Amino acid sequence: MYASMGPVTGTLVSKRAGVTLSQALRNLDVAATTSFKPCISCPIAQRSRNSSRQLSTTTRNRLAEKDYFPPPQTENIRITPPAWHHPIYSEDQMNAIKVAHRGATQWSDWFALGVMRLFRFGMDTATGYSHPNEEAKKKAWALGLTKIRSWFGPSPMTERKWLVRLLFLESVAGVPGMVAASVRHLHSLRRLKRDNGWIETLLEEAYNERMHLLTFLKIAEPGRFMRLMILGAQGVFYNGFFLAYLISSRTCHRFVGYLEEEAVLTYTRLIGDLEAGRLPKWQNLEAPEIAIKYWNMPEGHRKMRDLMLYIRADEAKHREVNHTLGNLEQKVDPNPFVSEYEDASKPHPSKGIENIKPTGWERKDVV
Repeated sequence: MYASMGPVTGTLVSKRAGVTLSQALRNLDVAATTSFKPCISCPIAQRSRNSSRQLSTTTRNRLAEKDYFPPPQTENIRITPPAWHHPIYSEDQMNAIKVAHRGATQWSDWFALGVMRLFRFGMDTATGYSHPNEEAKKKAWALGLTKIRSWFGPSPMTERKWLVRLLFLESVAGVPGMVAASVRHLHSLRRLKRDNGWIETLLEEAYNERMHLLTFLKIAEPGRFMRLMILGAQGVFYNGFFLAYLISSRTCHRFVGYLEEEAVLTYTRLIGDLEAGRLPKWQNLEAPEIAIKYWNMPEGHRKMRDLMLYIRADEAKHREVNHTLGNLEQKVDPNPFVSEYEDASKPHPSKGIENIKPTGWERKDVV
């Protein structure tokens, strides 16, 4: 069909027509350069810009060009230091943090545990989190499920998926402390009685969780869909937790204790991925400046793994605090984490993690 052709030796157009055609082609090229070329490249550029905004992240290089939350420019104020200074953690203390679970002993504990598991399932589904243990992988392989559901197979978590998970997690994690502190503050005003030190610790917990979020925002910028998810989750969770705290504050603290158990597990798995080299983009990534200042991170210990150790230790502290508060008489017992003890030589609750108890302190041991 497509036979080869010999060279064409005839004249296709006259000389004058050739000059006219050449001039028309030059005019068309100029018009395309000035008018049509941007229109052709526009959809591609637009898709490129929007691709990083769909769910969660932009690169840190982009954030370096334009700070996500730049400090306000004022004439007289140089810097605004944090209201709560973070306690100093040693490397040995942070490495000693372990995954732990407090067993449910009462119906309210079982209720809190059930709600937490439902909450965890919804969060995993919303963020695409998938990190099975080795036992689950082996069972799934034996049953032939690895080709059906991706989370039965090897961990698909990447740096981007981890950031989606962490941004969403920390945007919600700062709610319980603020809600509990505001409710107890109103109780104190209404009942004309002291709160015995609970409000300060709860506010500090909410502040600490917000610092986790601000740190991750220095690494990745959420897109519009992620912002919408955060808005909806915060609205539902804040109001739901507010009503639940009015009904049973003890159950709410137990719920947060169980939630923090899952947070410790999540960060432990993330640290494991970093140590195993499954997150190559984070191997040599420096922690943001806001994190270095907040946690007083020493020189030589400012990588992403070090940052995750600090945050996991914070979550372990929240786990201890809420399980302990869930063991106390809600209206009369003082806050053991800000109290002074008769025998200071005995281990007791504190703001640091030197005497941390993963499942919380029992009331008879502190009150």
